[in-house]
Amino acid sequence: MRKIYYSFLLLILSSCESFLDITPGDQITSGTFWESLEDAEMAVNGVYSVLRSGDVYGYGGGMDACTPNAYQWAWWEGDHMSVGNGSVFSASGGIVDGRWGACYQGIYRANYFFENIDKVPGLSESVKNRMLGEVYFLRAIFYDLLVRTYGDVPLITSVISAQEARSISRTDKETIWKRVFEDFDKAIDLLPINAEIGRITKGAALGMKMKSKLFRSEWNDVLNLCNDVISLNKYSLFPSYKGLFQFENEGNSETVFAISFMAGKFDQGSYFDRGFQPQNIANGMDGSNSVAPTQILVDKYETLDGSPIDPENPYVNRDPRLDFTVLRPGAYFQGQLYPIEIQNHAGCKLGFSFRKYLIETMKVEPYESPLDYMVLRYADVLLCKSEALIELNSNIDEAISIVNRIRTERNDVKLLPIPMGLSQEDARKKLRHEREIELALEGQFWDDIKRWNIGYSIYPCTVVGAMGEILEVKFPNGYNSKKDNLLPLPADELALNSSLVQNPYY
Repeated sequence: MRKIYYSFLLLILSSCESFLDITPGDQITSGTFWESLEDAEMAVNGVYSVLRSGDVYGYGGGMDACTPNAYQWAWWEGDHMSVGNGSVFSASGGIVDGRWGACYQGIYRANYFFENIDKVPGLSESVKNRMLGEVYFLRAIFYDLLVRTYGDVPLITSVISAQEARSISRTDKETIWKRVFEDFDKAIDLLPINAEIGRITKGAALGMKMKSKLFRSEWNDVLNLCNDVISLNKYSLFPSYKGLFQFENEGNSETVFAISFMAGKFDQGSYFDRGFQPQNIANGMDGSNSVAPTQILVDKYETLDGSPIDPENPYVNRDPRLDFTVLRPGAYFQGQLYPIEIQNHAGCKLGFSFRKYLIETMKVEPYESPLDYMVLRYADVLLCKSEALIELNSNIDEAISIVNRIRTERNDVKLLPIPMGLSQEDARKKLRHEREIELALEGQFWDDIKRWNIGYSIYPCTVVGAMGEILEVKFPNGYNSKKDNLLPLPADELALNSSLVQNPYY
């Protein structure tokens, strides 16, 4: 199985005063580039490479630190801690700067591609269309992330100068969303149903457009796009929930859109095995647990028969997805008993660790995990269809039957089916619970909190350690959706560009 190598050395950025000032230090001219298919592929792969940024998708399930379900104790790992507890501000750094900078880097590379692809001689129409579809998709992704993170942001659709970058103003979010959907539609028209591992397909474009519509609660469009993905007859639920996240099953039938990683010394691996697993230095396992699941998440997993959790034996008779997602006391990881033989990093006091997206069948060098990260998988598509049906109040029983597929169809997850005949409100509660558990520690819940507008009902919340000690109170003064649903614009951007106006309350 060959993966796409994403390096793009010709667009390494020089040191820039502003994230919007992203012109390469050595300009690439038509005389030195855009002369062959290989040049064009390199340019496309350079746009892809931005997806691996830790502030785009490269942090994977670590994004759940922005929610009650995980806790980040290591502040140097992107400062999701301050986002998750309500203390983030314009000069926080981390994701505040990182997402803005990475997304505009990707947008620059996409615009650069569009302005130069016609220079390549002898490029076939089919190859050119495939490349155009991929880059339209990627630009849509970057603008989608920007608008849902910051609200109004500058809309840039051409390569701009450094001077222009220092004077550009914010564009209203509806105009940004319009561009997102236009780019997705172009990608859908141009992309193939099947492609090389690591490349974007029509299903991915349909699915990610659906997720954008989901964020905006445009339920008819969500339903139609879910049906479009399903009608491709390409995707299905993988029979093992545990196996779904293991390296040997990479690229399985449930994968709709994934970020490709590779092992080796080329900065192509993921951070997951270094950042999320516990450690046993004596056995060569070096992990930091920079983010770990909380007791809040663990308590949400139901029992197999619907009975109360036994406080004396809290991990008996539980939803199997708990043990496939969370490393808890008394469980084994790579043959070592947690937390006796394998322990959390000294700084991590949670008493739990990640299990999902950690490779158990082979040793992985730090920062070199080859396991791909699924941004969108088929179970999510099914849950989105169920949610759309519930919100449209059109067929509640069909919506619940879809949720029951998630609960009963896998070989290693067999839960009691949810009964039919529920009210819209009761069905909504069941769907939201199922979504939170099925997609736990996959980086989805932060957006769900914002789009469901439930922050006020779940905060403040207290994170406790393994000994019952209070580690943190998230949003101690409560959650203000008018402020906390968005991040502030980076302080450095505001200092260099007086045309940018900060988000309210920051």
